[in-house]
Amino acid sequence: MLTYIAKRLLLMVPTLLGVLLLTFVIVQFVPGGPVEQYLAESRAGLGGEGAALTYRGNEGVDEERLQAIKALYGFDKPAHERFFQMLGQFARFDLGRSFMHNKDVWTLIKEKLPVSASLGLWTFFISYLVAVPLGVAKAVRAGSRFDFVTTLLVLVGYAVPGFVLGVILLVIFGGQLEWFPLRGLTSPGWEEMSWGQRIIDYLWHLTLPVISMVAGSFAVTALLTKNAVLEEIRKQYVLTAYAKGLGQGQVLWGHVFRNALIPIVTGFPAAFIGAFFAGSLLIETLFTLDGLGLLGYESIIRRDYPVVLGTLYLFTLIGLLTKLVSDLCYVWVDPRVRFD
Repeated sequence: MLTYIAKRLLLMVPTLLGVLLLTFVIVQFVPGGPVEQYLAESRAGLGGEGAALTYRGNEGVDEERLQAIKALYGFDKPAHERFFQMLGQFARFDLGRSFMHNKDVWTLIKEKLPVSASLGLWTFFISYLVAVPLGVAKAVRAGSRFDFVTTLLVLVGYAVPGFVLGVILLVIFGGQLEWFPLRGLTSPGWEEMSWGQRIIDYLWHLTLPVISMVAGSFAVTALLTKNAVLEEIRKQYVLTAYAKGLGQGQVLWGHVFRNALIPIVTGFPAAFIGAFFAGSLLIETLFTLDGLGLLGYESIIRRDYPVVLGTLYLFTLIGLLTKLVSDLCYVWVDPRVRFD
């Protein structure tokens, strides 16, 4: 096992470098970098809105000021020097400083993480707590009306995009009926509320966004659980357990369920860790939630390269480590698996 883990850790290095190099090269060819945007915004600030519309390159900016602006953003060095400098910073887990927000990337991630983690964790737990029992029930009642109706509902929920469902919920329950708030994660004056009021207010704001994200996440887990349980039910050891006089509940939950959960459990670490960092741009924008999804989108639009590359490095590293943990779970769940 130690040899396998060492090999996987060593393979992460070229994978991580390849991802960063490819993204860095693409970034160099994208027009309208931070220097150009700074010049355009400066000209707009001096000349008004009309000046921004008539902006052409660095016209009217002397060379000395242009070089000073490039040095401010670190673009006074060749691309290969900037790349290796970035790798040195990342090796020290220094993700750089945002051009747009003038803050450390770590600070921005910490500020936006609670919003995305709230959406992701609630979606993750509700999906698993509902989808796994639903999948078992569908397998036990395979071919019945219950199986047909629940499959239809699950697939409809999977087919409807989350942001479309969010718009519908927002219009009906937030706009017309006014049962839920339209924006934000908490109400004004939240800090002055009691703990009970804070929890109720937080859940009240979170209901519609979580429903929008959960609706499409049932299908894969529920149908995977159903198929895994059906496959186990047909095996010989189940007939042997029934022949020994065990009841259906003992066979189902004591034998079948444990073996059927192998594909579910092995994907659990990746899904759990991903719940913290997988910000949803459309849901966050729709419900005015300032999370990681919105941060990533704004960073790309504004060419905030430290945020783009810093978050990419962090999330890729977390993803590779989580994938390793998921593979190790195979051995933990099923001792028959060997690394060789």
